[in-house]
Amino acid sequence: MPRWRVTFYKTISDDTGHDHRTVQKELTVDADDGEAAVAEAERLYALAEGCDWRLRADAVSAEEA
Repeated sequence: MPRWRVTFYKTISDDTGHDHRTVQKELTVDADDGEAAVAEAERLYALAEGCDWRLRADAVSAEEA
């Protein structure tokens, strides 16, 4: 089963009004495909933080590790 690195990002504005994507959390999961990897990482994020991941991040990406 392939291993995936799933990264959660939050877009934050700096004091000049420019937006920057910052990494909120990065998880490595085993899954058959990227969609399954994201679903598993979202579940693990919710367990670790005690809330929906969308309260801490606004984007997610997955790449095979």
